Amino acid sequence: METDVRNGATPRGLAMKRNLLRIALAAGTAAVLTLAVAAEAPRTYAITGARIVTAAGPAIENGTIVLRDGLIEAVGASVSVPPDAATIDGKGLSVYPGLIDMGTSVGLSAPPAEAPPQNAKTRMAIERARRRMLLRAHLDAASLLKADPPEFNRFAAAGITSVLVTPPGTGIRGRSALVNVAAGDDPPQVGQVANERAGMFVVKAPVALHLSYSGREGFDAYPTSLMGAIAFIRQAFHDAIAYRAEPARQGKPGAGPPPAYEPALEALQPALAGSMPVAIEAGSATEIRRALALAREFKLSPIIVGGLGASEVVADLKAAGAAVIYSLDYPVRPRSLAPDADEPVRVLRERANAPKVPAALDRAKIRFAFASRGLREPADFVRNAAKAVAAGLPAEAAVRALTIDAARMAGVAGSLGSIEKGKRANLVVTEGDLFGAEPKVRHVFVDGRPLPLRP
Repeated sequence: METDVRNGATPRGLAMKRNLLRIALAAGTAAVLTLAVAAEAPRTYAITGARIVTAAGPAIENGTIVLRDGLIEAVGASVSVPPDAATIDGKGLSVYPGLIDMGTSVGLSAPPAEAPPQNAKTRMAIERARRRMLLRAHLDAASLLKADPPEFNRFAAAGITSVLVTPPGTGIRGRSALVNVAAGDDPPQVGQVANERAGMFVVKAPVALHLSYSGREGFDAYPTSLMGAIAFIRQAFHDAIAYRAEPARQGKPGAGPPPAYEPALEALQPALAGSMPVAIEAGSATEIRRALALAREFKLSPIIVGGLGASEVVADLKAAGAAVIYSLDYPVRPRSLAPDADEPVRVLRERANAPKVPAALDRAKIRFAFASRGLREPADFVRNAAKAVAAGLPAEAAVRALTIDAARMAGVAGSLGSIEKGKRANLVVTEGDLFGAEPKVRHVFVDGRPLPLRP
């Protein structure tokens, strides 16, 4: 019998080795396919016999909702439970769309700091550094999002499934992003570089351009007053208009070399075109009117953020077509004050009126949502919304503000914010009414995946 001179194997032995190799490859392929199928196996859940508050129509008092592959597959009073569904008995429970918090900086890394130049030879150098600190229209919150932020666990425990994260700071701060408080399982990586984990949280980015008027913050350079800050922001928009209108940028013959690219002015263009809303922080009635005047001057689509004095200017808000992101961080008496110390009547009135403002907005048919920014505990987000209900806001309107109206404001109402077939399965399941004395969050789903609830 001849042998292979390279390894001393006989032809029969070589044939056996080839057969064994084919079997091993086939077994390996089968194992890979099994793992892929397991990774992509449908996740199916059914909640039965629950009260379902859809935010899209009347509540279903005894209904079933089926979730499959991250979406709502069916909802109604006579829905059949699929045989492959993990079932949750919903007797005594209420199902709501996942709550949306429309304002927080939690979960973001701090943006790069702009320090004043140490050895500036001219005041112009200081002014340029100040400009870079206050003009950050190109800063995207989605780019600052941490991967698996641990802070989001507390939001989930409070029934909040999505948050609008906004860049911190003053001036023209940058653009917000709507993100879920949890990401799904890592998808199989086929023919692509591994996904950035933080990007798996993002629902939509960017959502809005955010700005606030700064006072004497930062280093000693213009603007050093409120009026200076207003002038700075107005000038930034005027600069963006001039930047857009430069003949060289439009490619006109004989216009000369193209001008320098400025990312901040480029990022202002969608706001000036009306395709991106501008969220302006404004508390008092005077501040709100000032913000609306800015929006009117540059034909911006305004959203008022804060809105403590909004009930005093409902006519102005309505005329401007403005929406409101109302802060549920109600003013409280400072702890530093002595128990018998007096406070201005204006301050006392604002504190007493704070829970009543949402009802005034609802009566005026002004779209509004809620934000938690400033609250120490996410659980207070729902508690303070309940105070607005106790102060006259209809419970149905409060639910809409926490869900579908927030989704509309963020531009994602087609996929989020209500319990309807085909929408993303972001849900919160409570024992007791959401605005009751002691509602208990029993289950939270994000994109159809149940989350472990950590107090």
